[in-house]
Formats: sequence, structure tokens, C-alpha cells
Amino acid sequence: MSKPESKDLTLKFEQVSSQVSGFVNRITGLVKVKHLIPLISELNLEANPRDSKVGLVTAAIRESLETTPETFPFKSKGILLAASEYTELERKRYSLKFNSPDLEGILDGGHNTLAIGMYVLDLALGDEAPSQLKKVKLWQDFKILWDDSLDEIQSYTSSLTEDDTELSVLVPVELLVPADLEDPITVDEFNRSLLDICSARNNNVQLKTEAKANQHGYFESLKSALPEHLRKDVEWRPNEGGDIKVADLVALSWVPLRKLMESENFLDESNKKVEPVSAVQIYSSKGECVSRFERLMSSKSVSESANNGYARELRSPTVLSAIKIAGKMPELYDLIYELFPDAYNKQDGKFGRIIPVKKMNSVKTKQTKFSQKAIDWRYPDGYIIPLVVGLETLMGIDPSSGQIQWKTEPEVFIRKNLDDIVGKYKGIVEMVNYDPQKVGKASAAYAAASDAIELSLLKS
Repeated sequence: MSKPESKDLTLKFEQVSSQVSGFVNRITGLVKVKHLIPLISELNLEANPRDSKVGLVTAAIRESLETTPETFPFKSKGILLAASEYTELERKRYSLKFNSPDLEGILDGGHNTLAIGMYVLDLALGDEAPSQLKKVKLWQDFKILWDDSLDEIQSYTSSLTEDDTELSVLVPVELLVPADLEDPITVDEFNRSLLDICSARNNNVQLKTEAKANQHGYFESLKSALPEHLRKDVEWRPNEGGDIKVADLVALSWVPLRKLMESENFLDESNKKVEPVSAVQIYSSKGECVSRFERLMSSKSVSESANNGYARELRSPTVLSAIKIAGKMPELYDLIYELFPDAYNKQDGKFGRIIPVKKMNSVKTKQTKFSQKAIDWRYPDGYIIPLVVGLETLMGIDPSSGQIQWKTEPEVFIRKNLDDIVGKYKGIVEMVNYDPQKVGKASAAYAAASDAIELSLLKS
């Protein structure tokens, strides 16, 4: 077998430091996404013990890149690289040479690399992105599409200005190189250690919370509550396929669950009180929403073992009442998403002139998130999440049963009152200069949405 061809590239850090121990020099720092493009172009995953695949993990990483870029470097383990030769250049740049790509290169962080690459392709391919990215299931699928799209990537990156921050998200990168390039023994020991290092780093990947929750049967009641046309499109198990991510559904389920937990407390299987997620976390922390959901469902007062097995069944009538309402939330989300632009324009707004809206409407295919209904506008969901969470104002608790229920038919209410509600709410969007992330993470936005909905409810 012929020796794999060596790879060369230059990597630029924004912040960087180094530590030396034995025969390894560890260089750690933060790298902008745009400076990872050469790395993705040149390297593969030969040195990684597992190929990465598109699924819940990559979806969560891409969501974090899009919705919480400022905290992404603190949420992600990033990418672990190893190179047998390097040269430190000026301006925090390093020239790297990967002599044995089957040992050197990306040792850990394959899913991060795949998610970052998919994120770049989504931006660079424009109209073609949805149809092209849908074909990508495995790393090799991605690399074929990436290599075929190099011209589009180059054109997109060349068109960016200093005000465009999409590719400025910082990613943690850890680079391992020999401590002394002039000492053959040190270089040899370094190379021999890479397999052990790689194995150790990839041996601590834990089972995703979503997978554990699914195995326990915690999603079964949510499955039953959803309409059939949505249920079949959900990726309930990691990597089984499905356009709807279970984490998105679980996040929305916290709208009625938060309302229920205003009057009822729950202890998880460790007898610790389960606190409801915050309104902002429904938008920005899907992983935390799933984690709290699992803890809630593990409560002895909520579920019990089915036939003394691993799976558990929901037994709490009050939680079940909230889950039944949760099954309606995706359709209500889509309804608000569909109607919001027109409601905004009716309140002396110019929705089409908002810059984040302009950027997203270059694509031809515009659909709602869950039901995939054709719509006129595509835009960041940060604008409407406070309104969706505000629907908890339309929910009440039956004093005799403790079960949660609608005070009014929500779809009829939304169609009748959304124009007026948006008129009272749109000032928040304008106050933060139309930044969807700031809207989605502003407590004032959720308070304004709830107040506007409550006022409309009182009037009706």
C-alpha cells in the first residue's frame, strides 16, 4: 500500500498559548470559522477512529453556531489536531505539515468539523443549500459536496465585509506538535504517542441525552400527542433520519410544562427538585431543555417502569395534560411564523427591508419549520419565539384536576388577534436594531409578548 500524500496548510489563531510536557507541545487557542476553511479542504478523517455523520449532534452544533455564536467556544470541545512538522509564523499563524494523514490531522472533533463545514456550505450555496445539504448523511458525502463547491465557497468568502460576522464565530482548536523538531527521538516518540492520544480522546463520548430519553420511553407520550403527518418526520432516535429534530419539539413542550410547574413541583430520580427551563432557554439552549425534560420524566411521580423493564410509562395525568398541549405547539409555531410578516407590515413595518430577513430570502424554497408549508417569507425564528412562548398566557389549570388546558381555542385566537399583538410587540424588535438573537434572548421580549397576548385575551 502506498503512503498517503502529505498535506500542508496554514492555520491562523485569534488567541493562542502553548504548553510543553515531555515530547509534546500543545498549542491551544480560538480560530475563526473562516480560517478553518483550508483545514476542511485539505484534511479528511483518516486519523479519527470514527467517521462523523449528520444527526442530532451536528444539528445541535449548527444551531449553536447560528443562535449563540458568542458563547460557542465555551460550549464546544472544538477540534483536536496533530501535525508532525510545523513552523510558527507571525500574526499567530502556524504552517502545518501532516506527513502521515492516517495518524496525523483531525484526531477528535469530527462532528464539530462536519457541522462547521455544513454551516459554511449553507451560507455559500444560497438557494441550492437546502436541496444539496439534504443529500449529506456521512462525512464522505459532505467531502464530495465540499470539494464540488469550492468555487462557491471562495466567491462567498470574498464577498464578505467587516460587518458580516457569520464566519467570525470562534472555535476552540487544540494543536499537538513535537516539543523539539530538531530531536529525532522526540519526533519519533511524538508520532508513536498519537494513536494512544487519539484513542483516549475518543473513548469518553457519552450517549446523547436524546438517545437515553428515547430508550427510556420518555418521548412516547409526545409521539402520541403529535399529528401523524408530523410524527413520522421526527428523528426520534439519533441518525435514523427525519426532518424534525426531537430537541425542537422538547423545547416547545416546555411552554405548557412551565405553566404546569407554576403550581406543581417534581423531584427527579435523585430526589432533586426539577426547575423549569427559562423562557430564553427554549430558544437558546435546546440541550438543556432535553436534559430537564429527561429529569422531569424520570420522576417517580411522573413515570414508572413498564413491566419491570428499562422503559418507563407516563403515569401523571397533569404532566400528560401538558404533553397533549405540547403536541399542538408545532402547528401553532408554524402558524405564527406564517402570519408574523404580514402582521408586522400592518403595523407600519417594513419587514422585507430588515437585513437578516433580506439575507434569508435569497433562497427559493420557503417553508414552515415543522409542517413544511409553503410561505412567502423565511426569517430567523428569534423574532417569534417570545410570541410562541407567550402562548402560555392562553393556558390555565383546572382547579379540581390540576390539569392544564386552553382558556380559548389557540388557532382562532392567533388568527384574530396577532395583528394587534404584534403592534404592541414590534417595538422590542426595533429597540435591539432588528438583531434576532438579541430578541430571542431578551427577557423584555418575552414579557412584552405575554402582556400583549394577555391584553388581547381580556378584550376577547
